[in-house]
Amino acid sequence: MVPSSSVDGMALRCVIVDDSPAFLDAARALLERQGLRVVAVASNGSQALRLAGELHPDVVLVDVGLNGESGFDVARLLQWQRTTAQLPVILISTRPEEDYGELISASPAVGFLPKITLSAAAIRGLLRRQDEANGPAAATG
Repeated sequence: MVPSSSVDGMALRCVIVDDSPAFLDAARALLERQGLRVVAVASNGSQALRLAGELHPDVVLVDVGLNGESGFDVARLLQWQRTTAQLPVILISTRPEEDYGELISASPAVGFLPKITLSAAAIRGLLRRQDEANGPAAATG
């Protein structure tokens, strides 16, 4: 669970995983302009695992298609690697959510964002909903 101050404030630290250098540059610039701190970018699953383990970001954005790798598999590996606290993963893609059907809900990701709607507000919104779902009300009822 991400501390609410990180979700609501400007301290949210993220790693972006995508095989397109142009998208990584554009997403980093966009998200940093909107108050997120992009602590690293990765172009494949092994880089993502290493960077997440070293940097302990608040969230990792993972492209569904990583040049032959499955972003769904990377999301699962990121969850298995994390032993103390859950690392929120948000899946991203140029394709719409409907193209992935049940794969998204069956994944450990907290949500999905089409790349066209990627923004700091959208990321914070998904994390906030996840925090609310895991909050005291979810634990008691």
